[in-house]
Amino acid sequence: MSDYAVKNLMEIDDLFEGPEREVRFSRKYLDSDQLGISYQRFEPGFVSIDGHSHEVQEEAYVVIAGSGQIKLEDEVVELRKWDVVRVAPKIVRGFDAGPDGLELIAVGGEKPEGGDGAIAKGRWPAPTQ
Repeated sequence: MSDYAVKNLMEIDDLFEGPEREVRFSRKYLDSDQLGISYQRFEPGFVSIDGHSHEVQEEAYVVIAGSGQIKLEDEVVELRKWDVVRVAPKIVRGFDAGPDGLELIAVGGEKPEGGDGAIAKGRWPAPTQ
């Protein structure tokens, strides 16, 4: 392991490769046991139907552009540019993008070998039109 690492987030493969959202995880490129950084972008009007939580990994999210909401269990919190949200591992979370979309930098703490994320499928009902 090196004493430092440099990786451009936009040079990392997008996990979704679709127009609605973009997610790029850098942990493996940073060769870090202690933290992971990701870039997440949601198109205007994107709505999270599923959420996720962790067993031990704490996360923080920094809004770098746009606005929207973060759902934390059954609570909804409005987000705007430069807001920072820290989320305890067990809390199910998901994002909805505002009219200008939502862009985030996520920072995750130490995670167990193989990861500890759990998807909460269908956690929230689909929006009504």
